[in-house]
Amino acid sequence: MLIRPAAAEDWPRIHPFFAAIVEEGETYAFPPGLSLEQAQPWWMEAPPATTVVAVEGDEVLGSAKAGPNRPGRGAHVATASFMVAPEHRGRGVGRALGEHVLSWARAEGYRSMQFNAVVETNTGAVRLWQELGFQVVGTVPEAFDSRQHGLVGLHVMFRRL
Repeated sequence: MLIRPAAAEDWPRIHPFFAAIVEEGETYAFPPGLSLEQAQPWWMEAPPATTVVAVEGDEVLGSAKAGPNRPGRGAHVATASFMVAPEHRGRGVGRALGEHVLSWARAEGYRSMQFNAVVETNTGAVRLWQELGFQVVGTVPEAFDSRQHGLVGLHVMFRRL
């Protein structure tokens, strides 16, 4: 598995799993049903942020985007989002992307990383981020409308770099 910066030509290979994950209704609050063109600005970040892909050959296994959590006086804190193609879950793609993004953020001079909205019922992601040093610093009750579970909390997770 290679993790590299995403190129414009990667987007048509990211969009199918982006759309499937959004449609699942369990992890992201992006609007469902976004076309290829409509969804692209939601995921493909411009500098100072970055979007990366995990690939094997020509196949995109997953993707992550990272950058400043807030502009100006909040720009020293990074944030990131991750998606792994459903057919490649359980292979360590998410962990590899997480480790890559943490290294990227350190190299870019960020002091910490904050995830603003980790769905509390997404226990695999919560466990992974805790294994990578994140703590749940708060939970916004009933902030996410899970297709399967109804209204559930969104964790704010944090770690120093």
